[in-house]
Amino acid sequence: MMRRLPLLAIAFAAAALAACGSARRGEPIVGPVALSDAGARGEKHFMRACHQCHPKGESGLAPAINDKPLPAFLIRFQVRQGLGAMPSFSPHEIDPIALDEIVTYLQELRAAG
Repeated sequence: MMRRLPLLAIAFAAAALAACGSARRGEPIVGPVALSDAGARGEKHFMRACHQCHPKGESGLAPAINDKPLPAFLIRFQVRQGLGAMPSFSPHEIDPIALDEIVTYLQELRAAG
């Protein structure tokens, strides 16, 4: 139980931070988004693994994620552990480099909004 306490605390913090901010429903980012090379690769990985539920980071089957002020380590934690209805993604499903690029894409998308 003591080993799980830090994970539960991180999960709670991630959920609390994810609830902050607007849902950004019906207000998509308009115009081109300047992406770095890593951001552009991250967009491709995002479209393969995340777009089904978070179309372009907006709400869809899942909440919007392009307006959440989550730090990179909590995004990675959310992807690896899952939380609520979100499934977890193993390193075989999204390799660590692809996950880093997805995080870069989300940060650049958020900065454009």
